[in-house]
Amino acid sequence: MKPATKRRLRRWFGYGFFAFALIVLLTNRWVINSTNSYLYTNWALLPENDVGLVMGTSPYRSDGKSSAEFYGRMRAAAQLYQLGKVKHLIVSGANPDSTYNEPRQMLRELVRLGVKEDDITMDFAGFRTLDSITRANIVFGLKRFTIITTRYHAWRSLFIARKMDLNAVAFAAPIDVTGDFGKRNPWREILARTLAVFDVILLGTEPTVRSEPQTIKIDGEAEKI
Repeated sequence: MKPATKRRLRRWFGYGFFAFALIVLLTNRWVINSTNSYLYTNWALLPENDVGLVMGTSPYRSDGKSSAEFYGRMRAAAQLYQLGKVKHLIVSGANPDSTYNEPRQMLRELVRLGVKEDDITMDFAGFRTLDSITRANIVFGLKRFTIITTRYHAWRSLFIARKMDLNAVAFAAPIDVTGDFGKRNPWREILARTLAVFDVILLGTEPTVRSEPQTIKIDGEAEKI
């Protein structure tokens, strides 16, 4: 390859990398800045909603140890339920096969923490954040709800919900960070926010699985919210 061609390729590679980095930076600022006012860390200030949407994650880290993120989300969801900030919980997560079932594990932990099983609905098709948010609307008929997840994840969840014209707020679950927890998540989340902008604004991405509408029972009565 000629030296001039190599220089040209390096130049275009530099332009491409700069453009990619700028897109990632701008989309991340958009996602965070446009949703920060709907994110709560103090439960006393959190508005009350009938339904809380608990975002799924594995109870185990990649090294096999217990996930502080999973248990932090479950404790936060149980606390909001017991405080009357939400009356019913949807646990939304992945269930790709018989060996992995996030919603079932979430339900078991919430029941252990004192949440009535009748006040929990499992969504087995929450494969992505986009799936969990869109299915809350098109499957469970929700127009307003409280998202319960980790702080770094809450901005993206809220962005998707708000761009769907859903009246959603989020509660950032406190996490006891130990070991190497969280080192890989911020980078993955940074790119995921950019992808969320493309999914919602440009591509109109549909949920992975579309199910028949389901009705949620609040205080024993079927209700559309």
